[in-house]
Amino acid sequence: MLTVSNLGLQFGKRILFETVNLKFTRGNCYGVIGANGAGKSTFLKIISQELDPTTGSVTLDKGNRMAVLRQDHFEFEEEIVLEVVMQGHQELWSLRKEKDAIYEDPNATDEDFMRAADMEAKFGEMDGYNAESDAAELLSLLGLPEAYHWQPMSSLNGAQKVKVLLAQALFGNPDILLLDEPTNDLDPESVNWLSNFLAGYKNTVIVVSHDRYFLDMVCTHIVDIDFKKVRLFSGNYSFWYQANELMRRQMADRNKKAEAKKKELQDFISRFSANASKSKQATSRKKALEKLDFEKMEPSSRRYPYINFTPERGPGGQILHVENLSQHGPDGRILFKDINFTFGTGDKIAVLSQDPAAITALFDILGGETKPKMGMIEWGQTIIPSYLPTDNEKYFHGEKQNYSLIEWLSEFKTSDEQDEQFIRGFLGRMLFSGEEVFKKVSVLSGGEKVRCMLSRMMFAQTNFLIMNEPTNHLDLESIQALNQAMEDTVANIIFTSHDYQITNSVANRIIEISPNGMIDRMISFEDYITREDVKEQRKALWEAVHV
Repeated sequence: MLTVSNLGLQFGKRILFETVNLKFTRGNCYGVIGANGAGKSTFLKIISQELDPTTGSVTLDKGNRMAVLRQDHFEFEEEIVLEVVMQGHQELWSLRKEKDAIYEDPNATDEDFMRAADMEAKFGEMDGYNAESDAAELLSLLGLPEAYHWQPMSSLNGAQKVKVLLAQALFGNPDILLLDEPTNDLDPESVNWLSNFLAGYKNTVIVVSHDRYFLDMVCTHIVDIDFKKVRLFSGNYSFWYQANELMRRQMADRNKKAEAKKKELQDFISRFSANASKSKQATSRKKALEKLDFEKMEPSSRRYPYINFTPERGPGGQILHVENLSQHGPDGRILFKDINFTFGTGDKIAVLSQDPAAITALFDILGGETKPKMGMIEWGQTIIPSYLPTDNEKYFHGEKQNYSLIEWLSEFKTSDEQDEQFIRGFLGRMLFSGEEVFKKVSVLSGGEKVRCMLSRMMFAQTNFLIMNEPTNHLDLESIQALNQAMEDTVANIIFTSHDYQITNSVANRIIEISPNGMIDRMISFEDYITREDVKEQRKALWEAVHV
């Protein structure tokens, strides 16, 4: 068990949280949520003793081992992949290195060999003789083929390094597992495997994530950082979110009697408990929802931006036709080839690839940023596309970096009715309130810039949206609002996202591109990654590439 007692953290006059008292117990997974800057990652750093709190303490039961997902992807560049994984159990790894050093020392004494024999016994008790095979199995389950296991870390790409560091954290069955954004850069299959692994994990997991699907799959509890407090709730993210929305509505209705409020909350908890018990969610392992003390719950102080994509005119019959499209990277390698598809009315297409650069290259072509190596694209006469790229820096550099938010957004006006008063109101709904509308765009955070880019798309009132990882840098509240807007709009969309829930709820068609061609299926995202016939098709597509 891990105990947090009277914990507080303060930077200067700013208090992140104070008087935090929590117990993290075996068999549970705790999802840490909060607005950007609330202190989620900082809270994990205090628990891992990487950062000292201002007040209070963190106590780990004697004999328990803690593992932390490392964030530095270049920390082990010259080391062998399999050995990096085994270093996740530091005591086991040190024991192995020490005894091996004795055997390799030509000057080792009888006393040294006696010490090595003692270490061998301890090494066996710690299941050290299965360490290599266990590490290899973890890597394979996470989708890193055996051919990479004895390569140096420097030979891997970014996504592959993430898998190695994740395997390192999981290795050796730690008693306490701390994971900060573990699904970043993971492919859908690896996210699914990790979700199922953690849902059945026997020890304690504490995780920070912006992936709502992942939080719903693995969490038995939510740790909410809000009101300068850190509070614990039973259930997964969806339960927490729906309960908070219900509390928000009840507080808005001051005339509702207290007993009626209580009955409505109890009915909600009962319904949620019944549904969860029939799902894959980790909450089905717990019956704590009925015990929730709703009288202590307060609706979240966090706000949701207004996101709504309303086209000036709907798409016509002819939308977009792509024919024999091919593109090469700067190094001359083929990113994709022979891409052919036609948009139909109501299509919302999610694009997948094992190479993110291929998707960016395709979207840059559709967004008018670059030209293809071969092939053509043909837009319908009524279609006006709008592009949200992953790299938006050019929109905030040059003379624009000195613009205020009002000046910046005014550049994208589509009518005289969008005057300064209208723009100020609009920015307020996008969570830029009061004097914030006058701050320079050069000082905006990553999440604020994405909200500005989404505002630009809304102002354009276009009927075709091209969106490359639109949830990057956004907090859970903004992701929730964006998800709903993408579902509701009548505009056509082509997008890619690591957010499972957005992809599964928005897309009605999946296209996967590769240097060997493409797959195009009118199917949901969940079916696409789980159906056996599609798995075989995808395997064939990428095996040909890797050969």
